[in-house]
Amino acid sequence: MAASVDKFSRLAALRPARPSLQGPPALREPEHDDAFARLIGAGVASNHFGEHLALRKWHSTPESFEPSAVALELLARTRNAELTHHTRAALEDPAKWLFLDTETTGLAGGTGTYPFLVGVGWWDAGGLQVEQFFMRDFAEEHSLLHELAARLGERPVLLTFNGKSFDWPLLENRFTMTRAIPAPKLAAHLDLLHPARALWKLRLGSVRLIQLERHVLDAPRLGWHREDDIASSLIPQYYFDYLRGGSCEPLVGVVRHNQMDLRGLAALFAKINTLLDSQIEDRHGVDSLDLFGLSRFFERRGDANRAQAACLQALDFGLPAEHRPRARRDLAQLAKHRGEHDAAAALWHELVADPQDGVLACEQLAIYYERREKDIVRAAEFARLGLAKLQQSCARTRAPYAAARAVRRIENFLSRIKRLEGKGVLREAKRGGTSLLNPAPGNHLAQS
Repeated sequence: MAASVDKFSRLAALRPARPSLQGPPALREPEHDDAFARLIGAGVASNHFGEHLALRKWHSTPESFEPSAVALELLARTRNAELTHHTRAALEDPAKWLFLDTETTGLAGGTGTYPFLVGVGWWDAGGLQVEQFFMRDFAEEHSLLHELAARLGERPVLLTFNGKSFDWPLLENRFTMTRAIPAPKLAAHLDLLHPARALWKLRLGSVRLIQLERHVLDAPRLGWHREDDIASSLIPQYYFDYLRGGSCEPLVGVVRHNQMDLRGLAALFAKINTLLDSQIEDRHGVDSLDLFGLSRFFERRGDANRAQAACLQALDFGLPAEHRPRARRDLAQLAKHRGEHDAAAALWHELVADPQDGVLACEQLAIYYERREKDIVRAAEFARLGLAKLQQSCARTRAPYAAARAVRRIENFLSRIKRLEGKGVLREAKRGGTSLLNPAPGNHLAQS
């Protein structure tokens, strides 16, 4: 028995510590009459489901890098939700990452939409290795999906741009429709659209990948441009024209467009990683609107300390006037959540006169004076002032939903005032003084 155990121990010691990722299978030369394959320099990939075209190209930029544990944690989790050990282990190993982008026969999704071109990329030899799968007709879909499943089996951490809403649900649907190829199980899926929207929408408005490349990623330094890029809306028609025997030359631009999206996606992750991991002293030169967006992203991920630091820095760097009240409101809410009620109250006082946040400021100050200061008079004053502001706002609005919401808030203010006045009556009765029901003259807040 001991000899048997010793034998198996020696065999176990011979196993590699971690499975090695095998390279993609070899491609064969396309037929002479396959003009498109020869035009783009693709080979033919074969498996037991059939054939499809495959194009492989290594790019020196964007360069690979060591991801920040802080950035990965923030990108992968929802608010205050802890990552599992399995997810965290996969995320921390860049060899398990796969960037993905698809080009499809339609932009609306659904069972009739096919991903005719699927591009994937991974870090390799300091750069980005890109592989693209193209189906020359719909009969090659099974072969393409089988190859994609193999790549996802090796690298189950998916990185996309709007992939959670479009690319991955579409691919899952196509896997299901084959009835032969199970959809791969992902260890994690990082959709970079959502952090990009939080970080740069305030400054750029549009957070399309091409806009981010121009204004955030410094595309000239990375060595690429999109001056001759094609519009995404034209891509389905180019593919249908190709299927009908039309020119294949427009699809060359589609293949290049897909390559650029993958490279842009990898560069975008590097930019987000740097920004999320940066310390206060490293953020000089960052636009104040980007810092405010960074603060809001931290807050949504439950990191109050980093959110406060970024928001304060945005104000210090000259946040535009139209965004300053929102920044102060965020700081007040963060201070309240940390239990710094006096600091929050000071910020709410600054916002009482603000057209957008004045009602909320009055409500928060009514709560503060009632619960923290035990000052029923001041609490009632701010409750009345908030009610007056809300009634004025309700009189101006014409939107049915906004009006209904305002009515509910008015009812809440009235209930609060009634309760405060009841407390005031009891308190003044004990003292033999004047009730809050008959506020003293000159009390301008109560008269507002």
